[in-house]
Amino acid sequence: MKWFLFLLLSFVSFVSATAQDVTALVKEADRLEVLPNEAAALAKFQEAQKVAPANIYVLYKCSELCSRIGSRETSNPQKRDEWFKLAHGYAALALKADPLSDQANVCMAMILGKSTLTKSGKEKLKNARAIKKHLDVALKTNSNNYLAWHILGRWNYELSNVTAIEKAGAKLFYGGVPEGTLKNAIAYFEKARAFQPYFILNCLSLAHAYHKDGQTAKAIGLLKALQAFPVKTEDDTRHKQDALKLVKKWE
Repeated sequence: MKWFLFLLLSFVSFVSATAQDVTALVKEADRLEVLPNEAAALAKFQEAQKVAPANIYVLYKCSELCSRIGSRETSNPQKRDEWFKLAHGYAALALKADPLSDQANVCMAMILGKSTLTKSGKEKLKNARAIKKHLDVALKTNSNNYLAWHILGRWNYELSNVTAIEKAGAKLFYGGVPEGTLKNAIAYFEKARAFQPYFILNCLSLAHAYHKDGQTAKAIGLLKALQAFPVKTEDDTRHKQDALKLVKKWE
């Protein structure tokens, strides 16, 4: 009996210490991401994942950061694809841990979307159904997930640009794809904006959609407004610069 109590207390102490380790690592990773220092943040999240391999938030952040870092490897496709493969692996682990988690489904939709953007029209359509499925699950679990709404906006925007020939090919080879419209893209970007008004990439995407819809004044107003938004990711400074270039082009 004494041995049993000793083992039980030892186990409880171990679990408590492990939880504290994970909490400390995640707190530091979050701090580094805010700086922003995404490589250092990813390293901390990866440390946390070794301690808590099925922690959804940790897996989600590992996948998200790998996606972001990979997207910046524009001059090295091989390195970009290696980052995307890592991101997909973390997303798959998150889905295995909890198939209904909004974070798990969002990070899978994110990496499928990012990797698809580098492909041809047919390849874009190939993943369209899978992306939509993950977004539907995410929003059913948590309708306030702003990233899910943003990705759904991007999904609609990209599909609204697909040609009739590409759609015909998709129907032949993949059984067709769901319809995406510019009107829905704007609505979903606005939905994401309502939940996270200072999300710079979403505002930039929304401006593109407004411009394509002929609402240029609204697009320019949004591009100017986002210049005052705080930088929250390593991409945000570049997004602001891109926004200024568009203002000069569209005015």
